[in-house]
Amino acid sequence: MTIKEIQEEIIDEFSMFEDWMERYEYIIELGKSLPLIDEANKKDENLINGCQSKVWLHSTIEDDKLTFTADSDAILTKGMVALLLRVFNHHTPKEILEADTNFIDKIGLKEHLSPTRANGLISMIKQIKLYALAFQSKLS
Repeated sequence: MTIKEIQEEIIDEFSMFEDWMERYEYIIELGKSLPLIDEANKKDENLINGCQSKVWLHSTIEDDKLTFTADSDAILTKGMVALLLRVFNHHTPKEILEADTNFIDKIGLKEHLSPTRANGLISMIKQIKLYALAFQSKLS
């Protein structure tokens, strides 16, 4: 699936929920299903700056596609990063860099987060794109 198709799928899923409490519960469930990050990758250089809670993000590249692993010490944040990884995992640096993230606005996530959590979400997206940029420059 393309990044855009995955985003459309997420928009459809969120439209099925009646209210934001149900959406928060869904995001928390996504966090619980996030594959565990290797403990060796839970180091300071993989911490995302700008997040209220601790968020570790690690990436590798294989066959020109990035694979991300992540974790957080906050369950809602863990769900938000799981949502982002669902969108960006297993795509090329070019696809990631060219992708917009307007699905976040379409599901209403940013407006239902505290300002510090919204900033953290932006920081997570920025870090994913920085990994893509770094790997793209290695491929060129």
